[in-house]
Amino acid sequence: MSDIMELVITKNTGEMEFHQAVQEVIETVKPVLDRNPEYRQAAVLERITEPERIIIFRVPWMDDQGQVHVNRGFRVEMSSAIGPYKGGLRFHPSVTLSIMKFLAFEQVFKNALTTLAMGGGKGGADFNPKGKSDSEVMRFCQSFMAELFRHIGPNTDIPAGDIGVGAREIGYLFGMYKKLANEFTGVLTGKSLNWGGSLIRPEATGYGSVYFAAEMLATRNQTLEGKVCLVSGAGNVAQFTTEKILELGGKVVTLSDSSGYIYDEGGINEEKLAYVKRLKNSQRGRIEEYKEKYPNALYTKADLTLDHNPLWNHKAVCAFPSATENEINGNDAWNLVNNGVSLVSEGSNMPSTPEAIEIFIDNKLLFAPGKAANAGGVAVSGLEMAQNSMRLNWPKEEVDNRLKIIMKSIHKTCLDAAVDYGKPGNYLAGANIAGFVHVVDAMLDQGLI
Repeated sequence: MSDIMELVITKNTGEMEFHQAVQEVIETVKPVLDRNPEYRQAAVLERITEPERIIIFRVPWMDDQGQVHVNRGFRVEMSSAIGPYKGGLRFHPSVTLSIMKFLAFEQVFKNALTTLAMGGGKGGADFNPKGKSDSEVMRFCQSFMAELFRHIGPNTDIPAGDIGVGAREIGYLFGMYKKLANEFTGVLTGKSLNWGGSLIRPEATGYGSVYFAAEMLATRNQTLEGKVCLVSGAGNVAQFTTEKILELGGKVVTLSDSSGYIYDEGGINEEKLAYVKRLKNSQRGRIEEYKEKYPNALYTKADLTLDHNPLWNHKAVCAFPSATENEINGNDAWNLVNNGVSLVSEGSNMPSTPEAIEIFIDNKLLFAPGKAANAGGVAVSGLEMAQNSMRLNWPKEEVDNRLKIIMKSIHKTCLDAAVDYGKPGNYLAGANIAGFVHVVDAMLDQGLI
């Protein structure tokens, strides 16, 4: 397998995040290749690690003072083996080709686990919507879509939101697509309810992560009732992860953003969560303002010189990383283990480093990788696509029930695949193997294309 990894590194120089994502999958699917020699003969690893298409383009736009700016846009269409490309758009200064490729690669297997007919893709731009006026964001989105519209469509590639791309951005993007393509169609998901969106879509990733955690706990005859939980992030995923944990009787004591984190030993209840939603969604404030409202909470400013994140160094039972990639390193993992954490459910994409994952697995934690635990978001995006095709909207209860069924199915699929390949209880191996086999078999059915 080292020759494949060497090839990936050579062909994708300096793309560390992409290398990390590929390495994780390659290491766990070796038993699959050993059992199925036809996979090696068909060079499936070489094919699945090479995107089908990458679009890189400039995005010129003008701010409110008349100053012209230029950003870089991306869309990585990784695999269409089981359906049209599907995956979010991220607007954030950290966006690079490596980030886009790692996210697209992860998306392929995540989408395969949902059992819905969706391939994998990802895109975005190194544009920061924070601090920009609505008019500036609109002009950027319109310029971005002026190029992207040529490459997407309801049966080709259906983008969604991600970090920095919420309802506002999706609206502006959709409006420009509609004008350019001269059609009203379900080409984007995450739309507002009054023009084609789905109920539960904003909640889906966070809810799904908690549903998956509940399934894992059930294997040990436990529930979330009364369990102290650490949640990172304060955006969409973190907010609805917290909401569902509270609904199931758990207690959330942390939230964070790039400025730092808050620790509220008394618990972030429904009232406090409602305040966080207003603060982050409407006022676009910083999490440190939480302490001004609730002075009993502790606020710790982010310190990038530390070799660990103190958010993960509190007594708890469950951890839900819901911010960004590689937010839990080896030191953080040991802090979690030593503070009594027995479950980690990844709400964000690849938030744990390889060293951290190894520590979780060696210490017998219930560890749910993002491609399984956070698949609820794209699952409900798929349900939104179905509703758009039928020109109807399902009630909240129906969408939520379908989400629960999908997450329960993903959990069983991961467990069964892990057992089948001699790694019982290893959700990482199970998720990678199940997603990999689904995609590869579809590729082989369709010939060498």
